[in-house]
Order: sequence, then structure tokens, then C-alpha cells
Amino acid sequence: MIIRALLLLFLGVLTLLGGIWLDYQRFLETPVAITEPVVTFEVERGSGWRQVADALTNRGFISHSYYVLALARVRGDGGRLKAGEFELTEGMRPAQVLDRLISGRVIQYPITLVEGWTFRQAVAAILANGRFGDDLAGQSDTALMTALGRPGEHPEGRFFPDTYGFPRRTTGLGVLERALQRMDEVLAQEWAGRAAGLPLETPYEALILASIVEKETGLAAERPQIAGVFVRRLRLGMRLQTDPTVIYGMGQRFDGDIRRDDLRAATPYNTYVIAGLPPTPIALPGRAAIHAALHPAAGEDLYFVARGDGGHVFSATLDQHNQAVREFQLRKSQESSGPDQARVDVRK
Repeated sequence: MIIRALLLLFLGVLTLLGGIWLDYQRFLETPVAITEPVVTFEVERGSGWRQVADALTNRGFISHSYYVLALARVRGDGGRLKAGEFELTEGMRPAQVLDRLISGRVIQYPITLVEGWTFRQAVAAILANGRFGDDLAGQSDTALMTALGRPGEHPEGRFFPDTYGFPRRTTGLGVLERALQRMDEVLAQEWAGRAAGLPLETPYEALILASIVEKETGLAAERPQIAGVFVRRLRLGMRLQTDPTVIYGMGQRFDGDIRRDDLRAATPYNTYVIAGLPPTPIALPGRAAIHAALHPAAGEDLYFVARGDGGHVFSATLDQHNQAVREFQLRKSQESSGPDQARVDVRK
């Protein structure tokens, strides 16, 4: 009787284990209960498979959390879990879910830093994004550059304008750090392939010139021409006399108009007053502007004036330039502001 009882117990346990095994196999073959094309599942930092299995159960994706733990143990996934947000798709089987959670392919949220923006505009965009940390709020330029390991450096122009992807809860400083490293890479590459004989002694001077080129025109085809004018002026010792530097030097005082007094104001950025380049960049230059600054178009033009349609008229002589000014700039100013506020282009 004892032997019979033990045999029955053994058969019962064997049947139970067989049932569990069959149920586990059904678990492996049955898609998780995701009823939408894509759902977001977050693995909190510091979570283990127990917390993940419970979260999958609570979301209704699976019915037995212990099967997730068993699968992770059988596969040897114990220490491979990655934190972050993941996309789970309809029709995924449990093993595919685990593959996704250990892949590190977290959801990336885009942030775009626009060519021609100032550093402060870039910081404002990162703070407004809402998916990144607010650690940039209230921080001075000096504090931010120190935190980025660049104490004493001016931040303007140091961050490459592009669209980047980051996981949610990336710090704002992390966003800036990547853009800073990218600008270092691009500037180094472009500087290494620069044209010979440029009146630029350092990559930083190239960055300053590129930022001016970036602000002077939005037309890609014109950037080498604009750069050519400025490079020839630097070689001849002529002042650059470029409005975007004046505007940058005015800061909050700029109200949309540049007046004669603004052109005479002694600021470090007023290239109608100072010789050579301003002390820092005035915006975030893109790669095309950097390339143009280091590969300026050949020619004799020393002047240009806006046509009013986004492009410019280039001139080699002051007489030609003054004629272009009369034809385009004065006419536009008189139509929009009246003769008393019209500003003559005084490049000489």
C-alpha cells in the first residue's frame, strides 16, 4: 500500500509537472496580450526581472509573471536587462519581448537645434521639449560650460545644429554634451581639409566666420560667395561691416531695426567699428557654413546687399555697391519704414 501510494504520488507530481510544462510551452508560443499596434513599456532604472514580470502582468500583457522569470533564467538573461522605454508590438511572443528589453533599443525622442540659433535659443528649445531634464534652467553660461568640462570657454557657436535622438529623462546637459562633441568633430574634419592661404589662424576663428556666414544668408549656393567677400576683406584689412554681428552685440536692445547710432556704437561685436573678427561666434553654424568659411569662392567681390528675396547682389567696387544699395535696400526701406528711418549701407 505504501508503494502504491508513493507511485500514485509520483504519477500525480509527474502529471502536474507535465501540465505545467505544457502550459509553459503554450505561454512561449502565444503572443502577449497587446491589442494595439504599438505600446510603450518602461523599465525603471534599478528594476530587476521580478519588477518587470509584475509590470507586464499588471498591464495585462501576460497572465503568469513566474513564467517570465523562468524564461529569463533559462535564457541566462539575469543581468542583461536595460532601463528605458521600449516599443512592444502586437503579435510579439514572450521571448521577443525579452529580446527587446535586453536589446538597449530604447525609444529615442528627437530634439532639433536649428542652424543660426543662438546658444540661448538652443537651451530654451531643450527646456521646452518636455522629455528631458530641467537641469539647464536658471544656469548661467559660465556654469553650463564648467559643467561640460569647458571652463572659461564662451558657449556661442560651440554646439552643432542637428536633429538628435535621446531617451526620455536624458539630462539637458547630456543633450548639450553630445552637440558639443559633434561640433568638435565636424570642425576638426573641416579644418583639416581647409583651403590654403586663409587669413584664419585657428579652428575657432573659422567657427566665428562660419557663424557670420550662417546669419548672412539662408541660401546654400551663396555661402561660399559670402565667405569669399569676408575672407578678401580680412586679407585687405577692411572691416567686415556685417549687420548680424551688430545685432548680436545689441542683445535685448535689438527691436528689429538697426539705426545709424547702432552702427557707431562701440561694442565688441560691431564690425562697423572693430577690425577683424568679433571675439566669439554669433550663432550655431551648420556644416555647410563651416565648409564655406574654409573654402570661400574665388573672385573680386568686396560688397553685397540684400535683394529682398533672400538673395544678395555682389559687387567688386564701391560704386557698383552703392548703385545696388540704391536699387534694392533704399527702395525697400522707404516702402516699409518711410524715408526718415531708411538706413544707407555704409560698407566701404
